[in-house]
Amino acid sequence: MERVKVEIITIGDEILIGQIVDTNSAWMATHLNQEGFELAQITSVHDKKEHIIESLNLALTRADIVLFTGGIGPTNDDITKQTLTEYFNTKLVFEPSVIENIDKLFENRPGFVRNELTQAQAMVPESCILIQNLVGTAPVTWFEKEGKVIVSMPGVPYEMKYVMTTEIIPRLKEHFKTPVLLYKTVQVYGFGESALAIKIADWENALPDFISLAYLPNYGVVKLRLSGLMENMLELEFLMIQQIEKLKHILGSTIIAYEDISIEKLIGDMLKAKGLVVGTAESCTGGFLAHQLTSIPGSSEYFKGSVIAYSNDIKIGLLNVSIDDLEQHGAVSQQVVEQMAKGVRRLLKTDVAIATSGIAGPTGGTDEKPVGTVWISVCSAENCISKEFRFGALREQNIIRSSQAALLLLKEII
Repeated sequence: MERVKVEIITIGDEILIGQIVDTNSAWMATHLNQEGFELAQITSVHDKKEHIIESLNLALTRADIVLFTGGIGPTNDDITKQTLTEYFNTKLVFEPSVIENIDKLFENRPGFVRNELTQAQAMVPESCILIQNLVGTAPVTWFEKEGKVIVSMPGVPYEMKYVMTTEIIPRLKEHFKTPVLLYKTVQVYGFGESALAIKIADWENALPDFISLAYLPNYGVVKLRLSGLMENMLELEFLMIQQIEKLKHILGSTIIAYEDISIEKLIGDMLKAKGLVVGTAESCTGGFLAHQLTSIPGSSEYFKGSVIAYSNDIKIGLLNVSIDDLEQHGAVSQQVVEQMAKGVRRLLKTDVAIATSGIAGPTGGTDEKPVGTVWISVCSAENCISKEFRFGALREQNIIRSSQAALLLLKEII
């Protein structure tokens, strides 16, 4: 079944010069896609009539629906309404229901006085379908042309979200028939993107036409997102589960999750399920690992605390790391990182502990231990797992990848 195509056009010089970030398009794209619509393109244009018209003409060559945001306020630089009025060869007429909506919106706001600019919001294109904006002063206008739909909405994010949710998406679904769109996510650890693609090439090539695959790599983990498109939801669900079962036989334990969930949430759920409490001793990650763990609501159930052992004095004084091992092996070593993990586990009285020590960069590396060298250890009362990683030359990337690797190493021990 062919999908209904949508193009989003955001209007405003402030977007093009970077004064504000266009969050509207991302939000709209996500919600439209969930409803079975296909995004053909996202375009941003100046507050200029010729640019708006040019973008609309191009959009109508490739999309069934064109959604405008921005440029419909009461000030002189808001020209979308006037431009669309000319484009559809119509005229502006006074619509009293807009004034009624504005008065109702401000009836409990002392001091509001309707002025001529606010009054001008009630001048609307005669040939449009008018949709009241119950959370703002600028109404939504809906036009139809040769079976296609053009909608102009406010650019204020909360106003756009309200009208999209309550009015535009429901009307579009009534106007156009859309297929069922279903996503399944499989998260894989231990493969680079290209290596994983080679590993599952036969499976991927055998996927039916109604299921597509996307690779979404993220710091050591690759998300495989399957997108299914059919008219029957139950049949689609069954067929996608079949494909995931085939993938499971190929990848085995390298699959760490069958849902689109963050690693920190996955680990937190595992710790809660087993009633375990964790603490961290961090050198190269500087508290970022603790930040990841505590970013999840309810993490106080399983996270005890952290020691940021950035200097050797803290490693020795708080975590009981051996001075001899520091001198002989260096801070970035298996011997030291294991003592850090054991030390913080004793200090915080936790079931398990994680320790990180490495050279985040951009300086500090040697031939033996270049920038990006990281040792991570996870210890319980019975066992320790320690591993060396070589992440690369970029400091921020090294910190994030070290924390991600530490969480996945914790998964092995719990």
